[in-house]
Amino acid sequence: MYEGFGNFIAGAWVAGAATLEVCSPGTGKVLGTIPAASSADTARALDAAAAALPLLRGMGGFGRAEALHRIAHAMIARADAAQRMISLETGKPLAQSGREWGLACDQFRWFAEEARRIYGRVVDSRVPGGRFEITHEPVGVVGAFTAWNFPAALPARKLAPALAAGCPVMLRPSSQTPGVAMILVDCLRAGGLPDGAVSLVVGATADTYAPIMADKRVRKVSLTGSTRIGQQMIRDAADTVKKVSMELGGNAPCILYDDADLKAALDVTVPTKFANCGQVCVTPDRFFIHESLHDAFVEGFVERAAAIRLGDGMDPATAMGPLINARRLEEVDAVVQDAVQAGATLRHGGRRAAAFNEGHFYEPTVLTGVRDDMTVFAKENFGPVAAITTFRDEDEVLARANACDMGLAAYAFTRSPDRARRTVAALKSGMVGVNSFALAAAEAPFGGTGYSGMGREGGIEGIGDYLDTKLAQVVW
Repeated sequence: MYEGFGNFIAGAWVAGAATLEVCSPGTGKVLGTIPAASSADTARALDAAAAALPLLRGMGGFGRAEALHRIAHAMIARADAAQRMISLETGKPLAQSGREWGLACDQFRWFAEEARRIYGRVVDSRVPGGRFEITHEPVGVVGAFTAWNFPAALPARKLAPALAAGCPVMLRPSSQTPGVAMILVDCLRAGGLPDGAVSLVVGATADTYAPIMADKRVRKVSLTGSTRIGQQMIRDAADTVKKVSMELGGNAPCILYDDADLKAALDVTVPTKFANCGQVCVTPDRFFIHESLHDAFVEGFVERAAAIRLGDGMDPATAMGPLINARRLEEVDAVVQDAVQAGATLRHGGRRAAAFNEGHFYEPTVLTGVRDDMTVFAKENFGPVAAITTFRDEDEVLARANACDMGLAAYAFTRSPDRARRTVAALKSGMVGVNSFALAAAEAPFGGTGYSGMGREGGIEGIGDYLDTKLAQVVW
């Protein structure tokens, strides 16, 4: 299924001497093999990226805009193949895969227009006859590192703004989901960009990550991954003073106030919590339910969770697929069992799905009576686990929701506009959803605070991370 692909270097697909196996999370069996990039491959890609920088910059914003529009059209034409690849490699249901590819297409369409709007400005100077001219230039070669849970949307969030700004990109996707990135990069060929404007290398850390981080020509790195990996990348970037942007872990609180529309909240909360088997950095993890609504919320939540159909992501009837690998399955189960041993009540799930002898399926799990200091509540569980507790008043719940180093996303349900505004202002989070979980869109800045990272992807803010600002004092 990976025929015709490989690593993408200097405008061409390249085979390698070594190979990597890609396995299905639904069966645990090998889907296929891909070439593994060597350190020499990465070095050639870096040289090609450096050579492409002046050419890409020379296209100008309008030229790059046209290229990104051509890429978006190519992506739309490949939607069926991409949707299938996403489901095969991640296990997520086809409907979710289709929505993800659509989000990836949107990134290129949005940033095609932003490429035309890299505006400078002129400021009067105190010097007689002078003025300040402020312009923006591409930062340089970019290293982009992405995780497996959204193998199309995450690379697109980095590729589209970087190319719009005029920056060549070295893309290093997860080796667990390389085929999706390969289809995406193949679509980029339709843009007519200079050879080397986009490179893809998949392989061992020593052969891919290390050379990119050590090369002084790489002036910025962007990561979507865990906080632990982000911390290491920040340390590595310091050696060559690279710019960094990080979209890291989350542990999102979800507050249900006493005036919330209970049914409406349940209708959106349950499918959101269990989308992609809970392997979403912005998924609601910590449920704070007002004590007056707790019992009814739990009853409705459990009823809906029990009705979720697990299965092969390629089956249109499937609502939740597997976890990505056996290690993730073990880690999720350990967190659940730890919570039960610490006194939480298991209301549903809490075990490997009995109906499946293959793959990494775990039942949608609901825990109540959870304390704030339990691991399932204090740390991101990154699985299909809803941890529920109660609260009495607004000040209390906001303080508890903020008692976390993470600050990526937060949610609240209320009918009161005043309470909504107070909650948005009080929550320490880069993004807040009120009566909604719809935060990811090309036109909106996506990102967090604290241990959840820095920088933004999407919106008019997204392109700024790939630009340097230049000031000139001009006197006539």
